[in-house]
Amino acid sequence: TMLPRCAAPVCHVLLLVLCLSAAEDFDWTKNDRSSSFYYGTFPTGFSWGAGSSAYQTEGAWDKDGKGLSIWDVFSHKKGRVLRNDTGDSSCEGYYKVKDDVSLMNELKLNHYRFSISWPRIIPTGIKSDHINEKGIQYYNELIDHLLENKITPIVTLYHWDLPQVLQEKYGGWQNVSIVNHFNDFASLCFEKFGNRVKYWITFNNPWSVAVEGYETGEHAPGLKMRGTGAYRTAHNIIKAHAKVWHTYDTQWRGRQKGLVGISLSGEWGEPVDINNQKDIEAAERYVQFYLGWFATPIFHGDYPQVMKDYIGRKSTQQGLGSSRLPSFSSQEKSYIKGTCDFLGIGHFTTRYITQKNYPASRGGASFFTDRDLAELVDPRWPDPGSEWLYSVPWGFRRLLNFVKAQYGNPMLYVTENGVSEKMQCTELCDDWRIKYYRDYINEMLKAIKDGVNVRGYTAWSLLDKFEWDEGYSERFGLYYVDFRSKNKPRYPKASVQYYKRIISSNGFPNQREVETWKRRATETCSSSNQLLAAEEQRSTAANILRLIHDPLTSHMEMVTEIVVPTVCTLCILLSAVFLMFLLRRRN
Repeated sequence: TMLPRCAAPVCHVLLLVLCLSAAEDFDWTKNDRSSSFYYGTFPTGFSWGAGSSAYQTEGAWDKDGKGLSIWDVFSHKKGRVLRNDTGDSSCEGYYKVKDDVSLMNELKLNHYRFSISWPRIIPTGIKSDHINEKGIQYYNELIDHLLENKITPIVTLYHWDLPQVLQEKYGGWQNVSIVNHFNDFASLCFEKFGNRVKYWITFNNPWSVAVEGYETGEHAPGLKMRGTGAYRTAHNIIKAHAKVWHTYDTQWRGRQKGLVGISLSGEWGEPVDINNQKDIEAAERYVQFYLGWFATPIFHGDYPQVMKDYIGRKSTQQGLGSSRLPSFSSQEKSYIKGTCDFLGIGHFTTRYITQKNYPASRGGASFFTDRDLAELVDPRWPDPGSEWLYSVPWGFRRLLNFVKAQYGNPMLYVTENGVSEKMQCTELCDDWRIKYYRDYINEMLKAIKDGVNVRGYTAWSLLDKFEWDEGYSERFGLYYVDFRSKNKPRYPKASVQYYKRIISSNGFPNQREVETWKRRATETCSSSNQLLAAEEQRSTAANILRLIHDPLTSHMEMVTEIVVPTVCTLCILLSAVFLMFLLRRRN
């Protein structure tokens, strides 16, 4: 089924009413953390999908006229990314459109969420400089191929790959001039693709762009402007989002009948003690400094009061004349308020939160100390992959209910949800991922039963891919990608079969049926495992032969292609070198 499409004028008015309706209070003391499984199905027309982003999957970083992005530059600096990995070739998605759409077809996806690389279609980021037709052609091909296969494209305009020229020339998101450049880029996308794309996401997880890009420097552009950088970045992103929404609303909505939203990341913060007011307040601050930072201006016209209070007070204590949190003029507030046709939610994990005071020292100001809280985890929570990602399914339902209460129950799409693995060995039988998807999707179903307006779900991610500063050490994919092989072949993990069954049943019909799913999924992955193991042995052997044939170049390629050399490979190598030594002695 396609995503539901409604008659634009009526739908638009309704959406605005939803976006602007008043917040009710979220009940922090309600205990809905039950672990009991709920059997039932999703509403008719619920949309199932998977996602990706341009820099993480496309590769072809300098091909066909693409400009440099901040991630190209950042990942090429030694020591910025684990093992100095880069997204230069990644999954080679740029060359594998048909292959990847056939994987989506295999999954029976209703939608696919991907992002457009700004420097691939406007190499310098400045529209008047040059438009790259080959970039436009690539996205046209992808969109057309999706539609031919009855898969709805959901397109993100900004998934972190800012054109490098805009960073160097203006300071990137620190400079308000970027608002107009982003609007030009968005307008070009509406013009070229909007006749076929009806779901637009302006930004993916702006929290990460602001905090990790301009506060901690863990992500591109790698700046550490503690206490100010993140707030200024977020301020310009919110303005840019609103401008693009208005541009679509006034110039394109009438004929294209699409929707424009934003995808915000929200990890849930649960009070350590739900009967302790201080813990409840700290947990609410955690969520407001995360999701509310962007959602509250977009739905209610201004930053959360708690952010204004805390950052303002700390700024005064630091002897500053004004708050480090910028403010919106009254004109800006009304311009920003209601710029949402649907809200995208990216969610992965939960933290326990308690009050913790940080003294306001002049040099020590930071986004993290502004919040006056401590984050804790329960050691019993499963943590299969990334060190930050614990599996806490009930936090998902709590977050979705919080969004319903705070923002007037807007139309929601889950735009990212999934789990990684951090394994040196190849393992396609990913039972922990099956469990994660099963439990998180079930909590989303409970939230819909609670009355939350969730219309679609996007598994993150379709493929293993470049994981930002973690390089290729973490794998989120439903499909395993063999990064050591030049062709980057894809292999289905067991979770592919499991997710496919959730999609075809539109949920969890009954206990008997659901219990057979895991068994069947696991049967398929063992044969895929053997296939992959044989392929890897072949590729290792080929690399060794090449090494013997041409020691220097093959060794260089081998170092990059075989990320984790096996002991076995080393043994064979040593034998090969020893053989060569013997042969030379004989000659």
